[in-house]
Formats: sequence, C-alpha cells, structure tokens
Amino acid sequence: MVDESDLTHVTDDGDAQMVDVGRKPDTARRAVARGRIDLQPSTIEAISADSVEKGDVLAVARVGAIQAVKHTWETIPMCHQIPITNVETDFSVEESGVELSVAVETTGKTGCEMEALEGVTTGLNVVWDMVKAAEKDEEGQYPATRIRDVEVIAKEKREL
Repeated sequence: MVDESDLTHVTDDGDAQMVDVGRKPDTARRAVARGRIDLQPSTIEAISADSVEKGDVLAVARVGAIQAVKHTWETIPMCHQIPITNVETDFSVEESGVELSVAVETTGKTGCEMEALEGVTTGLNVVWDMVKAAEKDEEGQYPATRIRDVEVIAKEKREL
C-alpha cells in the first residue's frame, strides 16, 4: 500500500494539488513518445497517394500533434504550463498502419513526457478523423482501426 505522505499530488488532507516546482533548478529536458494506428491496406494506400478526401492526412496530423503538445497543460489537470522549445514529429507509414513519434524539448523545472504523449495521442486521433470514412464498414464500425502501443520511449535531463 502507498503511504499518502509519499504522493506528490495529494495534500496531507487527501486533496489533489499541483506539485510546487518553484524551487527546482531549470534543466534542459527532452521526452519522446510513440504510438501507432492500425488501418486497412486501402486506407494506407490512400494516405501514401495523398488521395484521402479530407486532404493531406499526415500534414494535418502533424499540426494537431504540435498543437496538442503546446496545450497539454490545459487538458491534463496537474500539468504545469511549460515553455516548449522544440517539437519534432516523425510519421512512418507502414503496411498495416501509421506509427508516430513525437519528441518534445523544454528548458524549465519539470519534464515534458506528458506533452510528448499528448502529441502522439492527438496526432493519431487526427489520422483517425481524417480517414474514418474510408475505415468504416457497412455497419458503421471500424473493424481494423486501433490506436495502440502509446508509450514514452525516452527521457533526458541535463543541468544547465
């Protein structure tokens, strides 16, 4: 069992709180997350040929991922608003889906792994939104479409 006194986001009274990072030194930080969306082969072909009806899937998903990184503090309740210094998105279109990795960099008092995760999940959600008409079967279901394997794959921190 976890001792509540060890929980950084809980007060002595058991109330949720944001961690005070004010006294921590600024450090350079980088986090990388990745995930994938499984899609039907015909959808992969349409993405590769840039023939999806809604437009350039990966370009829109890239913008969505970057926007999500910048707004993570607004959607994750205990996240601090941090200065994002760089965002890199890398899409890999494969035979059975699209993989996305998002690298986020900041200089500040706390890490940026939540921002990297938010970028990946939103970027993949945008892919789904852009191709959902092509993915839907006759019953209105998405038999092949799955977002999966979302994870943080790297974290770095260095003193300034």
